[in-house]
Amino acid sequence: MYITRHMELQIEKYTGKYPVVMVCGQRQAGKSTMLYHIKEKGRRYVTLDDINARYLAETDPALFFETYAPPVLIDEFQRVPGLLLEIKRLVDRRALEGQPNEGMFWLTGSQKFSMMKQSSESLAGRVAIFDLTGLSASEIRGKSPWAFDPDIAAVRKRWGESEPLTLSEVYQWIFRGGMPKRITSDIEPQRYYTDYINTYLEKDVRDFAHIGKLHEFSQFLIYMAAHTAQELKYADISRSVGISSPTAKEWVSILESSGIIYILRPYYNNIVKRIVKTPKVYFMDTGLAAWLCRWPNAETLQNGAMNGAFFETYVVSEIIKSYYNGGIQPDVYYYRDIDQKEIDLLIVRGDRMYPIEVKRSSSPARPDRNFSVLQKFHMNVEPGIMLCLAEDLIPASRDAWLCPVGIL
Repeated sequence: MYITRHMELQIEKYTGKYPVVMVCGQRQAGKSTMLYHIKEKGRRYVTLDDINARYLAETDPALFFETYAPPVLIDEFQRVPGLLLEIKRLVDRRALEGQPNEGMFWLTGSQKFSMMKQSSESLAGRVAIFDLTGLSASEIRGKSPWAFDPDIAAVRKRWGESEPLTLSEVYQWIFRGGMPKRITSDIEPQRYYTDYINTYLEKDVRDFAHIGKLHEFSQFLIYMAAHTAQELKYADISRSVGISSPTAKEWVSILESSGIIYILRPYYNNIVKRIVKTPKVYFMDTGLAAWLCRWPNAETLQNGAMNGAFFETYVVSEIIKSYYNGGIQPDVYYYRDIDQKEIDLLIVRGDRMYPIEVKRSSSPARPDRNFSVLQKFHMNVEPGIMLCLAEDLIPASRDAWLCPVGIL
C-alpha cells in the first residue's frame, strides 16, 4: 500500500524549474518509493546499490549516462559522488545548445550534509534539494499538506479539518512512529528495528563515516534516544558512552546528517546575554527512539518516566516534518535563560515572534506565563499557542490559545 506523500507536490513543481532534484533523508523513509511512484513514464531508474551499475558509474561516467540517459532517477547517489561533474556537464551542454534541461536528474541519498555540500559545490543554481522524513501523522491520516503556521487565523483554518486525540491515541502514534514499512505492514517492532539498525550501521555508519567501533556507536544511539527532548551536552555523552568529546561531536553530526535526529537551536542575540546557548536534540522517529529505549508497548511508554519527553518529541518532529514536506527550512528555535524561564518552541518570521508551549495535559494552567520574557528582543510577540490534549481550539487568555495536538 502506498501512502501519498505531501512532498510530491514540491517534487513535481521544481522538476519543471531545475535540471536536478535531490531528495535526502533518513534510510527507509520512502525516498525511492515516492519518486518511483510519481515518476514520468519515460524516466529511467537505476540504483547505485547495484554493484554493476556502481562500477560503471565509477569507471566510466560518460558510458553510465549513455546507458541511463536522462530523464533518470538515480537511487543511493551518495555512493558515487563523482557523477556530479558529469551531471553538471550534461546539464550545461543542454543549456548551451538551447535545449530545455529541466527535470533531467532525480537523485536520492541518505547522507544529507555530504550530498548537499557536494551538490552545492558542483551544481550551484542547478539543483533543488529536499529532505524527506518518515511519514507524518498528517500524511498517515490522509490530511492535506500544511506547513505548520502558528498564526491564529491559520491555526483556526487548519483545525477545521482536524480532530482531537486522546492521550492513549497520541501514545499509539508515538510508539508506532512514522517509518513507512511499520505503517503499511504488520511486521513486529523488534524485527523491523533490529534490521533497520543493522542496515544503518553497516551501510551509513561503517561505509560513509568509517567507524570501526560499531558496539560503542550502538550504545551511543541508545544514549541519544534516552535523552531526546533534552539539552545536547557533549561532555555528558563522552562520559556516559566512554568516547572522547570530539568523537561525540562527530557521531552527533552523523545522526543529524542521516536524518535520525533534529538539533533545535536556542534563540539568542548579542543584546541579551543571560540566555542558555546549548541546543536540544530530538529523534525524528519516535518509534525508533521508543525501541532503542526498550519500551515494550504504547501503554507502558504513556505511563513511564519518559512520557513527557516523548510527547514533546512527537510534537516537535511533526512540526519539522511539515516544513520539510513543504520544501521549507524550519526557522524554529527554543528559549531558555539562566533564570530557568523556558519556551518550548519559538518561530521567528521577520520582526514577529510566535511562542509555542507543549504540554501533556488537557487544560494546562497559565500557558503564557513565560511569554513576557520575549519583550527584551524588541520584536512583535504574537499570541502564542499551547499544543496539548485540549478537545477544542480555545483562547486561554488574550496572549495564548489552547490548541489540540490533533492539528498536527
